[in-house]
Amino acid sequence: MRHRAATFKINRSSSHVRSLLANAVCSLIEHGKIRTTIVRAKRIRQLAEQMITKAKEGSLHSRRLVLAKLHQETQVARLFDVLAPQYKNRQGGYTRIYKLGPRIGDAAEMSILALVETDEEAAASKAAAAAPAAEASAAEEAK
Repeated sequence: MRHRAATFKINRSSSHVRSLLANAVCSLIEHGKIRTTIVRAKRIRQLAEQMITKAKEGSLHSRRLVLAKLHQETQVARLFDVLAPQYKNRQGGYTRIYKLGPRIGDAAEMSILALVETDEEAAASKAAAAAPAAEASAAEEAK
């Protein structure tokens, strides 16, 4: 029985899980979203959120800690230089899981793990969506 067991079972050795998680988080940093199973997405989300929180500190020590986990210098640099400043005002919840349904081959539940948009991006997209609607309503009133 697995009472009070806090980890998600991925059915891999511990070294394989560490490698899988590091590569998946680097892919998430690079592409902004990845497609994987729900169990893996939940496990990847834990590490990704920890790494973004460390990156927000911005110190050399935190950079070295993140590099020790992820092993890809280019993605760590992108995390610290691009993503961390975007999430500086956010207290957590940097990722979102969207459920897709079963995979064709083995019926595993699939999902998309994506980074949430930042406050600036959300405001810009809302303003962009509101601008054409405001122009359309102004044009209708002019008629």
